[in-house]
Amino acid sequence: MKCLLCQRPIRIKPSLDWLLSWRAFSRPITCEACWQKFTPIDRRTACAGCGRAQPSPELCRDCQRWPPERRFHSVSLFAYNDAMQAYFQQYKFAGDYRLRRVFAESMQTAVAQQAADCVVVIPVTPATLTTRGFNQVSGWLADGTNPLCGLQTVARTKAVPQSKKTRAQRLLLTQPFALTRPAPRIYQQHVLLVDDIYTTGRTIRHAASLLLENGAKSVTGLTLAR
Repeated sequence: MKCLLCQRPIRIKPSLDWLLSWRAFSRPITCEACWQKFTPIDRRTACAGCGRAQPSPELCRDCQRWPPERRFHSVSLFAYNDAMQAYFQQYKFAGDYRLRRVFAESMQTAVAQQAADCVVVIPVTPATLTTRGFNQVSGWLADGTNPLCGLQTVARTKAVPQSKKTRAQRLLLTQPFALTRPAPRIYQQHVLLVDDIYTTGRTIRHAASLLLENGAKSVTGLTLAR
């Protein structure tokens, strides 16, 4: 077995308790050294609005700047550090679909914990889907059994990728989404909205607003990184 991130062999020393338990053998995806480079966010003290890592759970400065009617509750699993940046460079931008497995279990567990009525994955543009071949968020949830509802990206010509935009440019983004399925699918439902990275919150808030305007009872966000 090799680590998906560094390609070094993973050596496992099964304990006697495990050998006597007859439990199915679970192959690790990454080595311990690589996994330790990612920093989990303590949800007990994270920002109550966006999930940013901080000492206490009050709203961070970014969330305080949103008007009250636009404030949005979202959970994030890991801090966006150098290791996470390198992961996204290889998985999302270089298109290494194998790397979806690194965080698939973490994301699927987090989705299940939210106990939502349906799950909405933030879509990528048709051009991105054609070029990359997959939606990075759907990749993490591909093996799950969550009831999925739909959003679609409104076509934009010569759109600049979000990763290339400044904070100010992101905040000026107009509504880029439309519903692909009838509103009854989300009417009076608790919806979980899943994205990859929470940066300014503009994109995920646009999607949340659209769902609420079309009858969703509540919308909670979930992102891998903040």
